[in-house]
Amino acid sequence: MVTDQVRRTPDDGDVTRADSLAREIFSGVANKWALLIINVLADRTLRFTELLNGVEGISHKMLAQTLRGLERDGLVRRTVYAEVPPRVDYRLTEPGAALRDTVNGMCGWTRRYLDEIEAARRRFDSVRT
Repeated sequence: MVTDQVRRTPDDGDVTRADSLAREIFSGVANKWALLIINVLADRTLRFTELLNGVEGISHKMLAQTLRGLERDGLVRRTVYAEVPPRVDYRLTEPGAALRDTVNGMCGWTRRYLDEIEAARRRFDSVRT
C-alpha cells in the first residue's frame, strides 16, 4: 500500500471543517464502538476474544474494523506473537490512554445526568405521541 504525502494546512486542526484532518480523526474515535473499546482496554492488555466478550453487542467484524482504525490512528498497539496458535494482544498507547480519560469523563457525565435525561426523553416522547 502506498500512502501519498499530504501537505498540512492550518485548517487541519479545525474539527468544524468537513475536510480537516481533525474532523477525520474525531469521526474515527467518536463512535460508540471505539469509545467502548477504549474503555474496556483501560490499563490492560487484552486479546481479541477478551475484547469481543468485553464489549457487549459488537460483532466480530465491527471489532476488527474498529481496532484497525484505532491502530491506524496510533491509539491502540497491536502485538502479534509468533506462536502456535498465533496470539495477538491489544493495548492502549499513550494517546489512547489520554483519550480514555475523556471517555471516563463522558461515562461519569452519563451516570450523573442519567435520571434527568431519562425524564427529558419521557417528556419529549409524551408530547410527540
